[in-house]
Amino acid sequence: MSVVAIESETLAPKSLWRMIRDDVACVHQRDPAARNTVEIALLYPGVHAIVLHRISHGLWTAKHKFLARLLSFAARFLTNVDIHPGARIGERFFIDHGAGVVIGETAIVGDDVTLYHGVTLGGSSWSPGKRHPTLEDGVLVGAGAKILGDITVGRNARVGANSVIIEDVAPEATVVGIPGQIVRKARPRSGPGGRIDLEHHLIPNPVADAMSIMIDRIDFLETRLSHLQQKVGAGRADKGRPHIQTEDQTS
Repeated sequence: MSVVAIESETLAPKSLWRMIRDDVACVHQRDPAARNTVEIALLYPGVHAIVLHRISHGLWTAKHKFLARLLSFAARFLTNVDIHPGARIGERFFIDHGAGVVIGETAIVGDDVTLYHGVTLGGSSWSPGKRHPTLEDGVLVGAGAKILGDITVGRNARVGANSVIIEDVAPEATVVGIPGQIVRKARPRSGPGGRIDLEHHLIPNPVADAMSIMIDRIDFLETRLSHLQQKVGAGRADKGRPHIQTEDQTS
């Protein structure tokens, strides 16, 4: 069920049980620490959060909004993950570590999205309309990142840890920093065996790259300056020497 299907609601969703089963199964691909299904189902707060959200979202869409909010409140207490029951979340959604994640009421999350701890999908307006971000299919958001406002993070984009995103992000792009800046326009997102690439340490560091360029430039200028100083010194030495005329010059 892609973002388009979630927004238009033209496709019938899977049964609740099948969606929960897929939520549990996807953890095996995205968390190398996951050992078996029983452990995931019982001990992963991120899984508990999405299971409880799917139930509360069903209550919300059925107009049982108080019960939906009550269940959402209980889920927040149990998992330390705050997902508004109005948020629309696609299939195979994974919150790794499941701590401090906040997802607002009008947020839309596509399929195969991964969030790390401390992520906020927040609003930037008091308007009652759409005010939270849309994450398209395959998006990965690093720990502590904040995505604010009615913006769209494109398909398979990556958001670096602790970034603050306030503008749309193109599909396949990698964005880091405060405010977020695109540092890579496209890159493969799948590793061996089709596993999602989660290598956060390979995300480019634009500050370090800029510093490296500046250091190289300084080294070049210092070399040029040293060469010019040698030429000037040699010229002054030649002027200080007595000029001796040869016989050919005197004749």
